[in-house]
Amino acid sequence: MGSRRMLNWTGKLIGAALGLYFGGPVGAALGILLGNAFDKTQARRAQGDIGGGSKGVLQTAFFQATFLVMGKVAKADGRVSEQEIEIARHVMARMGLSERQRLEAMSLFNEGKDPEFSIETVLTDLADVIGRRATLAQIFLEVQLQVAYSDGQLTVNERNVLQTISNYLGINRIQFEIIHQRIRAQMHFSEGQHQQQPRSSQSQLANAYQILGVSASSSDAELKKAYRRLMNQHHPDKLVAKGLPEEMMSIAKEKTQEIQTAYERVRKARKAA
Repeated sequence: MGSRRMLNWTGKLIGAALGLYFGGPVGAALGILLGNAFDKTQARRAQGDIGGGSKGVLQTAFFQATFLVMGKVAKADGRVSEQEIEIARHVMARMGLSERQRLEAMSLFNEGKDPEFSIETVLTDLADVIGRRATLAQIFLEVQLQVAYSDGQLTVNERNVLQTISNYLGINRIQFEIIHQRIRAQMHFSEGQHQQQPRSSQSQLANAYQILGVSASSSDAELKKAYRRLMNQHHPDKLVAKGLPEEMMSIAKEKTQEIQTAYERVRKARKAA
């Protein structure tokens, strides 16, 4: 990822060297100006403002950051639990990774677990390539929240790491809490559906409302609007078009299914009232 930082200087360095060789100090100054224009073009290309392989750059950065940061989140409370390892493997399985990709993902996960590993550089690079694609930042945070909650609770250290992720990706505290509460409700809702002794109907209904980000007092129109907004944000094809790794499309599909199930649960309850 650090190679992209070199792109910011490559043109200026080459331009200065060639300019100095052919035209002395004046030529060097001109070379720096020309090189600077080249660097800006390359930077825009990497961020997706103009054509080029920007989508591939973003997908690679997203993939690598996902598992590096996942390792950091898992290790945040001092030890990596079996549940956290299992959910990391589960994410890999859902992504349908090849053997090479799976080994790379595990290597990145283990690197992220290292106490000396700092996620700041990774998050800075990810924020650079994500740019204004806010939905990708939110999806990234959602995946990390699911890892943090895999053992049923969110520790102070885990929350601190998640807040760091949010800060670097431009997610404010209010947005963080909305996403946080939605993911927690989503996990409780999913657990309730698969338990042999299902949770109470009222508890599941409350979770469904929280997933959709509305209250029981919201109108049907407000409910539908919230549902459509969430479905649009998590639409797999739209996310992949914005740079989500294609391997993560299945994760996006699961999220849309969970949102749809919650919506149908609320609609059914309202019709029965």
